[in-house]
Amino acid sequence: MNQAILRNPPCSDAMSHSTLPPPSRERYARPLLRSEPQGEVVRAQDGRELRLRGIEPGDVAALQRCFGRLSPQEVRRRFLHAMAELPAPMAQRLSHIDPALETALVLMDETVRPAEMRGVGRLYVDETTDSAEFSVLVEQDWTRIGLGALLLQRLVDDARRRGLNDIWGHVLMENRPMLQLCKELGFVRRPAQGEPGTALISLKL
Repeated sequence: MNQAILRNPPCSDAMSHSTLPPPSRERYARPLLRSEPQGEVVRAQDGRELRLRGIEPGDVAALQRCFGRLSPQEVRRRFLHAMAELPAPMAQRLSHIDPALETALVLMDETVRPAEMRGVGRLYVDETTDSAEFSVLVEQDWTRIGLGALLLQRLVDDARRRGLNDIWGHVLMENRPMLQLCKELGFVRRPAQGEPGTALISLKL
């Protein structure tokens, strides 16, 4: 998943373009376009708009359709193993979260009907260690426009809001774009014990 720039939109509706990427401190600034009762409307670098909101129990079908559009490589990068489909019980569980211990943010494409899920970011809190595991997934056709960066930064923000000590996750070594993104956000990488080809990345908060 190769992440690119997602920038704060200007005051006008037109998107500004630059031949050089902005510094990392600006790259991950919140790209809020407008706030609405059911989340935030954000605009990617290519001008497309999505609604960023928390996952809802009614998102089960959209979550399964999103999974169905993933390539085997994308599935392996997200779940770290092969899966032919997302079973209904698992989709139900992923759509019904405990907000005290979990965060799940989705990027919804409302230009189609029914609305489609284009990205998901999750946080799982471990109360015993005051830390949280994260995961980020963006549909292939929506990569390279900064959505992964947006989701990860929001998860970091949420972990800080919760007062956690650190945030961590497992990333396949082959997933270089994700590893580069985490590096730019200040994550530290080390080999995951007992999991060849996998890195454990963490960020002290």
